[in-house]
Amino acid sequence: QVELVESGGGLVQAGGSLRLSCAASGRTFSKYAMGWFRRAPGKEREFVSAIGWIGSSTYYADSVKGRFTISRDNAKNTVNLQMNSLKPEDTAVYYCAAGPYYSTAVADPSTYDYWGQGTQVTVSS
Repeated sequence: QVELVESGGGLVQAGGSLRLSCAASGRTFSKYAMGWFRRAPGKEREFVSAIGWIGSSTYYADSVKGRFTISRDNAKNTVNLQMNSLKPEDTAVYYCAAGPYYSTAVADPSTYDYWGQGTQVTVSS
């Protein structure tokens, strides 16, 4: 069982930055791929970014590539999402997720077994 708690959301102006963190419970954190998804009002949940077991493999949605950076610290059971050059269209609730690592399926939410409660990110224009 893994419990995930996100933090770091908030209100920021366009062009600004935020750093989301996800703290995981449990001793098996390093065995899971970690992902970030988001859901904007009136839209379906969408993949944002993911990272493999040891952090050497990272994945990004085209919409955030070059602006967002995912990282993980297995010693601290945390995964972070540094978000730069934020745009109003990045406004959403952001969710952290944990699941088995399939490199070809990191963007598929059904791959993930555990989800956090989400943290709100609002980018004003």
